[in-house]
Amino acid sequence: MASELPSIVAWFSKKNVLVTGGTGFMGKVLISKLLLSCPDIGNIFLIIRKKKGVDSQMRLHLMLQQEPFRTLREEYPERLKKLTVISGETTVQGLSLSDTDKELLTSQVSVVFHMAADIRFDLSLKTAIKANLVGTVNVVALAKQMPLLESFIHVSTSYCQCGESVLEERAYRTPVAPEGIIQVVNTMTDEVLELMTPKLLGVQPNTYAYSKALCEDVVSGCGLPAGVVRPSIVVASLKEPVPGWVDNLHGPTGLMIGAGKGVIRSMLCNADYTVNLIPCDLAINATIALAWQVGLKKPAEPLFLNVTVNEENQISWGHALETGKKHTLANPFSQLLWYPGGGFTSSKILHWFTVLLLHLIPAYLLDTLLIITGNKPFLVRVQNRVKSGLKLLQYYTTKQWIFRNDNLRELQHQLCPADKETFYMDTNIIHWDEYFLTYILGTRQYCLKDDPSTLPRARQVLMYMYFADCLLKILFGCFIVWMMYIWMVSAKSTMVKIIE
Repeated sequence: MASELPSIVAWFSKKNVLVTGGTGFMGKVLISKLLLSCPDIGNIFLIIRKKKGVDSQMRLHLMLQQEPFRTLREEYPERLKKLTVISGETTVQGLSLSDTDKELLTSQVSVVFHMAADIRFDLSLKTAIKANLVGTVNVVALAKQMPLLESFIHVSTSYCQCGESVLEERAYRTPVAPEGIIQVVNTMTDEVLELMTPKLLGVQPNTYAYSKALCEDVVSGCGLPAGVVRPSIVVASLKEPVPGWVDNLHGPTGLMIGAGKGVIRSMLCNADYTVNLIPCDLAINATIALAWQVGLKKPAEPLFLNVTVNEENQISWGHALETGKKHTLANPFSQLLWYPGGGFTSSKILHWFTVLLLHLIPAYLLDTLLIITGNKPFLVRVQNRVKSGLKLLQYYTTKQWIFRNDNLRELQHQLCPADKETFYMDTNIIHWDEYFLTYILGTRQYCLKDDPSTLPRARQVLMYMYFADCLLKILFGCFIVWMMYIWMVSAKSTMVKIIE
């Protein structure tokens, strides 16, 4: 069957592609992969908005200096000429496109990858709906005007139906239609929306998951040859663009950095539950392959793909955290605040006491010391951010989901041998211990900008921190014993007086 189909590389030949969200974590990997692995691809149009005073063209220039594009810069610079910036804004009707740019896109584009989204969990409902849902509605509207369109791919998340214990590869309808939610958001005041939000979210844990579920509803009824990709928790690359590449502090990466620098010393989670981590390159390969599959099948209804770890290669939260801790201690980060320690628990009471004793009290004491010595305090502010972040994440660390990925497996089987190697997506190839070592080293180098040459010094500092941590524990233990002794002496004295 696979031999009768055109390869992914052949199918993308001469096709013009539109990408939204190309400057994001996954977007960079997608663009570099398409240019490297599909050398005969047509033009890749990138809708990029002006941000913080930096125009679209400059944002592309800055992006191309980053690691995912190093091989292209050094070995295939001519392929970068296929990238064309389109100044636009997905949250605005018509995407703020000029007439010329709109004509260019609608007349030439055959494949659309819609990846633009705001992935923060703590957004207001209005912001999340505008960034994610309205953006999707606008991109779909543009895609409907493309006569050459063969494949429309929407990147969602496996966690868009958190009320379900088993997540299947199919459409899920939302209780309230997307159009109705947009109307509510546009007509209600912020105060009323804030009061309505919990009722609207229902079983969804945050506005991000809720808005992504609504986005899927839009794509399900759009009438385009479409596919919906649902990656689980996207983390550092397994192989490409380089092993361990990551450029943000979201999710597990932020937890790892916080724990590795000694800021996070307790985490509420069920150690036996599985954590579904997917390296970004596997997620992108599956995304590209789905675009190929949609283009060949021209399905009347969207194809859904849960890009998740196969059940035979799953890893638990406990194993992941212990493995990450092992490699972090062997390859410490620079500029530690304290010796990495602590752990995780499923007890809310124990977690609360640990946060109080090891997060908040030390932060207030050290900030007081900083103020006294004329320095600027910062630890309480850091701990407040850590507290908010952990609160948002603990929903996911204390629940268990089962993700069906039969469509993903079937897609792999449809690929020819060359495509299986180039667009690898089989999660059984992940060796977790090796991967976490790569993840830690990649986080040091690409996310924290800690050059590998800083490792010897970081290990030396870690040793000093270890002895300081031991000394503090001894002193704290002595203080507790002394307090107990004073209390016992006082109690004994009181009892003697009562007897006399």
